[in-house]
Amino acid sequence: MFSQLSIIGIMSIGMTFVLITGGLDMSVGGIYAASAVLVASIADGTPLIIAALITIVFGFTAGLLNGVIITKLSVPPFVATLGTGSIFTGFALVYSNAQPFFVKKESFGWLGSGAIGSIPVSVILLFVAYIITGVLLAFTTYGRSLYAIGGNQEASRLSGLRVNWLTSSAYGLCGLCASVSGLVIASRLGQGQANIGDLIVLDVIAAVVIGGTSLSGGQGAIWRTVIGGSILIMISNVFDSLSLSPYWQSIFKGIIIIGAVMFDYYARSKINK
Repeated sequence: MFSQLSIIGIMSIGMTFVLITGGLDMSVGGIYAASAVLVASIADGTPLIIAALITIVFGFTAGLLNGVIITKLSVPPFVATLGTGSIFTGFALVYSNAQPFFVKKESFGWLGSGAIGSIPVSVILLFVAYIITGVLLAFTTYGRSLYAIGGNQEASRLSGLRVNWLTSSAYGLCGLCASVSGLVIASRLGQGQANIGDLIVLDVIAAVVIGGTSLSGGQGAIWRTVIGGSILIMISNVFDSLSLSPYWQSIFKGIIIIGAVMFDYYARSKINK
């Protein structure tokens, strides 16, 4: 189950940071696909560590671009990231000519399909990411600042927080997480394809909101995202065991997101009263 969760789980970490600031990142599918295509295209002719670093830098830069557009140009997060997501997907399609890049290096598959002992490397990577970001969010000044921005952005600015920089950094982290997931899926499949990110943003958002992170900002935690992602994977496994059509799964996930948001707003309205 955690091997299945590794792709969505890593991406949902970055989405958690963004949602806590009161934002939303619809571009993660595009960054994810573009990263998979990028690393697969250069892996055979470049040392793998260099190829991975180039891909991670690309993801972080793409996320920062989202943050700059949102904070400096005052474009709403949904609109900004929907637009950049289309750009990143288009980049991947043009760069690959809509054809997969196949990787010949056998060592390339270690990250996505290898294991240390009996534990998949991707699962180890997932839990290391959970621990590091969980500590960062819950026990550091940086994490507390993100919660403050999500709770009241104007008050945070007046109290001296660098709101634009902190918000942009959250989007940068989200892009970085998407690129790491792109590395893992490319390694697992042995190829990079430009069309793999079409629907994954729905799963990522569902994992985060099922865990209880508020779309209104100021509320959430990595441990909640772990629970939300685990529940989502278990639901998918039940659907697969029942041979339920993927189309029905998509409908059900959409209903889950709407239900979670409705519950969040209802709970907040009760607290405010």
